[in-house]
Amino acid sequence: MRPVRFVALGDSLTEGVGDRAGDAWRGWAALLAAALTEDPGRTEFTNLAVSGALTRDVREYQTPAGLALRPDLVSVVVGVNDTLRRTFDIGAVAARLDQVYAAFTGQGATLLTACLPDPGAMLGIPGALARPLARRQRAVNTVVHVLSDRYGAVHLHASRGAWLTDRALWSADRLHPGECGHRQFAARFHALLAAAGLATGTPPSTEPDLPSPTRAASLWWLATAGTGWVARRSTDLLPQLLLLAADEARHRARGTGDRLDLRASAAAARALAALPVARPGGAGAGAQRRPAATKRTGVPGTACAAAGRSATRTTAITG
Repeated sequence: MRPVRFVALGDSLTEGVGDRAGDAWRGWAALLAAALTEDPGRTEFTNLAVSGALTRDVREYQTPAGLALRPDLVSVVVGVNDTLRRTFDIGAVAARLDQVYAAFTGQGATLLTACLPDPGAMLGIPGALARPLARRQRAVNTVVHVLSDRYGAVHLHASRGAWLTDRALWSADRLHPGECGHRQFAARFHALLAAAGLATGTPPSTEPDLPSPTRAASLWWLATAGTGWVARRSTDLLPQLLLLAADEARHRARGTGDRLDLRASAAAARALAALPVARPGGAGAGAQRRPAATKRTGVPGTACAAAGRSATRTTAITG
């Protein structure tokens, strides 16, 4: 019997950052892969996700490699890094995601997607700087929701909920889930797939192997890796973010702050309206959309019971 092929595309979240197993990252996708079938040896898992990836990287590099594997199941979770770039363009993000989703569903693969929280809120940056980032992430989530419906994706709604404030679920950097958070992602995706008859294995455990990060670990990250991350983002995003914050301040002083929200919503609507019209057959942009069959769930805020860049990984799960 042919193995079930699961390919994961995306950025650091899917790469597994925050969930270390030995000398490598593991992450929610690997945890889910081990639970897809009653016999884990029947699952062939390939993780193409790379830390820092943009939607452009997923379309240009990860998608061709993934299509060559002809997966039965493919996860595409990406977009946060796009919101952190001065070149952010919701129209380009929508077009790239549409092309990626169409290519894989055109091959008959089941698509997994997720909407995510905005990074400004997670980092706790000041409101005038956080609000523009929040609008960008809402725009990305709007696009992901609509396209997930069009392509019949299994969709995990993870942009809101108590889990965002549950410290036990997050790593020291506050941008990536810790082991508990990755386990919650895997368990929630598994529940959706099982409800659709697409996962028959035992659900992934939500019990952690390691304790949650301590405050000391968080401070250490900020003093070491965190400073480098902030410096890299500052040279790319900060100049534009300051301009956005100034525009924010002007509108709030005039009492016209709602216009910025309307402007962002209109941009997302234009981006979706500009996508190719569905046509029968074929993969790639404009391929036939599946009937809307998207399932959504929130990632719960229940804490676990107990308190770099990776190479492409292909693994035959052996339990």
